Amino acid sequence: MSRTTRRLHPTPAGLDFADRIRLALTTIDAAREDLLASDRRLAGTIRIGTSSLFGPEYVTPALSDFLTRNPEVDVELVLSDEHVDLVAEKLDFAVRIGNLPDSSLRVRRLGGLNWAIFASPAYLAAYGRPEHPRELSDHACVLRASDDDRWVFDDNRRRIEVHGRFRSENAAVRNAAVASGLGIGLAPLWQVRRLIEQGTVEQILVGHEPPPIPLQIVWVGRRASALPRRVRAAMEFLVARLSALRI
Repeated sequence: MSRTTRRLHPTPAGLDFADRIRLALTTIDAAREDLLASDRRLAGTIRIGTSSLFGPEYVTPALSDFLTRNPEVDVELVLSDEHVDLVAEKLDFAVRIGNLPDSSLRVRRLGGLNWAIFASPAYLAAYGRPEHPRELSDHACVLRASDDDRWVFDDNRRRIEVHGRFRSENAAVRNAAVASGLGIGLAPLWQVRRLIEQGTVEQILVGHEPPPIPLQIVWVGRRASALPRRVRAAMEFLVARLSALRI
C-alpha cells in the first residue's frame, strides 16, 4: 500500500497480488461448493439487498424459513431505498421494486405489485368520496416530494393533476399522513394493506389504479446456473415465495 497524509491506495504490486489471490479464493469457494454438493448441504454467507419497507415485511419472513431449512447458511440483508451498486455493496443479488434503468444486470421477473388509492374515514366523511379520478383535482392529496403532481390512472391512459399541503419523500410518513386525515394517498397496496384491514383507511377508486409495479430479482454478470449453490437456492426460494404474493 502507498500512504500519504490524505490518502491510502494500493500499489501496482498490491493490485496484481489482489487479482491473483481473488482467483485463488474463487477456486477455494468453488471447491467447497463441490464438496458440500456431495451431500446436498448448503453453507456460507449470502448478501441480499432490498428496500427498507418491503424487506422487513416480506423478504425477512421468507429468509427466516430458508435459514431454518439450511442451518449452515448465513444471510446479510442490506436495506436501502436507492438502487445501490451491487458490486460496490458486495451483494449476491437484490430484490427490487419498480422499473429498472437500462443496465447489464441480469433480471428474474416475479410479477407485479398492485397500487391502492386510499383515504381515512374522517377525511371521506368531511370532504366526500371521489367516484372518478378526475374528481381528485378537487381534493387534498398527500404527495411525494419529488413527484410532478400528476397521478396516472386506468393503465396509463389518464393523467390527473393533483395538489395538497403535505409532502414527503418517505413512504411511511406519507401513509401515516393519509391515515391522520391530511388527504388522499396513492401507494403500493402492500404498504397500506394492514391499515385497510384495520379500518384505519379505506380504498377508493377501485378499478382505476395505475398499472402494477414490477417486482424482480437482479444480480451481476453470470447466468443464474453459474452462481454458487447457496445463492441459487436462496434466489429460487424467494422467487417461489414472492411470486405467490397476492398484493
